[in-house]
Amino acid sequence: MKRIPIIIFTLLLCPPAAESATTNPDGKAVFEKNCSICHSITLPPKSAPPIVPVASIYHRQFTTKTAGVNHMVTFMKSPSKSASKVDPEAISRFGLMPAMELGDAELKAVAGWVWDQYNPNTGKGMGMGAGSGQSSDDCR
Repeated sequence: MKRIPIIIFTLLLCPPAAESATTNPDGKAVFEKNCSICHSITLPPKSAPPIVPVASIYHRQFTTKTAGVNHMVTFMKSPSKSASKVDPEAISRFGLMPAMELGDAELKAVAGWVWDQYNPNTGKGMGMGAGSGQSSDDCR
């Protein structure tokens, strides 16, 4: 009989992990579950541009994480060529991504995670080492 109050008390103090995951989704987990089927993180690409170059492009186009993340969220909800910040050749090569049917919290989490994948040592998405001091021969 005494076990039931202890269990209830424990549940009140320590809510299940799944409940907290819905309030603060993990961007990497959202990526792995919903985006990694098409996007690799680095080269070579799968069926969509890799994330690190995409992050570099967003860093080149937006001066703040908030602005970049907000644009990514808007784009993921309703992708269009005119709203794309990726190289137009990438859309020609891969096509336009479908709208993501995720909640705002998940979209914001994955967009923030994508933004954070930027590596300043690889330049700002200029391609083949441009801006990083490497020639294309050095990138092999």
